[in-house]
Amino acid sequence: MTPPETRYAKSGDVHIAYQVLGSGPIDLVFVPGFVSNVEFNWEQPGRAYFLSRLAGFSRLITFDKRGTGLSDRHVGIANLEERMDDVRAVMDATGSDRAALFGVSEGGAMSMLFAATYPERTRALVFYGTYARHPTLTPDALPHHLELAERVWGTGEYLARYMAPTLVTDESMRRDFARWERQGASPAGAVASLRMSGEVDARGILPAIRIPTLVMHRVGDTRVTVGAGRYIAEHIPGAKYVELPGIDHSPFGDRDIMDRIVDETEEFLTGSRSCEVELDRVLATVLFTDIVDSTKRAAELGDREWRALLDRHDGAVRQQLARFRGNEVKNLGDGFMATFDGPARAVRCAAAISESVRPLGIAVRSGLHTGEIELRRDDIAGIAVHIAARVAAEAEAGETIVSSTVRDLVAGSGLRFEDRGTRALKGLPEEVRLYRVLG
Repeated sequence: MTPPETRYAKSGDVHIAYQVLGSGPIDLVFVPGFVSNVEFNWEQPGRAYFLSRLAGFSRLITFDKRGTGLSDRHVGIANLEERMDDVRAVMDATGSDRAALFGVSEGGAMSMLFAATYPERTRALVFYGTYARHPTLTPDALPHHLELAERVWGTGEYLARYMAPTLVTDESMRRDFARWERQGASPAGAVASLRMSGEVDARGILPAIRIPTLVMHRVGDTRVTVGAGRYIAEHIPGAKYVELPGIDHSPFGDRDIMDRIVDETEEFLTGSRSCEVELDRVLATVLFTDIVDSTKRAAELGDREWRALLDRHDGAVRQQLARFRGNEVKNLGDGFMATFDGPARAVRCAAAISESVRPLGIAVRSGLHTGEIELRRDDIAGIAVHIAARVAAEAEAGETIVSSTVRDLVAGSGLRFEDRGTRALKGLPEEVRLYRVLG
């Protein structure tokens, strides 16, 4: 077949390469794994066959993640939040209001975050060989992978060894893997992607996913061991789990496995009854801010001066909320409650708020937690809101404190944290590990 035309979507300042093929009734966004190249896909028979079959029943949208393939490469280490934004940018560029997401390997975590944050835009989730927390890129093993990838990248050795061990002695496949490596990423880009993969932990958001989900995993996968797939299926409510034979992580060298994956996907997406998404519950990062010693300052200044200071404080906070795409939920008098669709933006916003009010002679403390919230007309509710409020209460003047869920989700963002240990927070049955934002 004639390869589809490559186009570019703009995600912030980054250009994301994408292609569209097929004309089926379902939009299906293929979220690639480790590295990809949308044009090289059509030079490799296995990938071309697989994508053509998916496009046989859908309007298939493929793209290269930032830092890989034909998308902008020199963009630093991308985090989950930025990659989620890239999915949204590609959907917007292709006119897709609602799509199923097919996340492969590393593409799974960003698909999970997107589905939990934007359930109204996610028809279904399909996963193959993916994980919420990488089972083999552990802290002890990661340095070896980083060193090896930087040393041999471009020869095909890394991908052949870890993606398709049954084909490692096939010289033809080794040459294909070598081209895949070179066209997929630079050595530095591969190392950055591996580092991000080893740091990401999306386990905490799985219960917040209310989207029909299909999880497929090979029982002997040596790269992403089968326990990772089983964990996802056990923790996403109502997920369907299908176990496949074989030890290779990549499916593209086995026609039978590719057919099985596509058949399961097509049946799941087209053979089941339409499921309405519950739109009053979404994943969000909740921010609470509070002026330290506000009562004391009000008594010192008097009502009129205190009111004028509060107005300047409110203006400064709202300016930062707009800058970081925060949604003001409520003005609490001497602080704010706000939500964000990305945890890294929320953390940076909290730090910016603290800096922006410092010239006013006041100190603000902030707390953040990411979890499922209930959307009400002019308010939000749920355990995530209570956790965020309790986390904020643990902060000192000028500090931003986050839960471990926030810290895990911003891996690769460049944010730095100091471990504050676990705390028993009022009204919560389990202790919560807290971190202070540094810098």
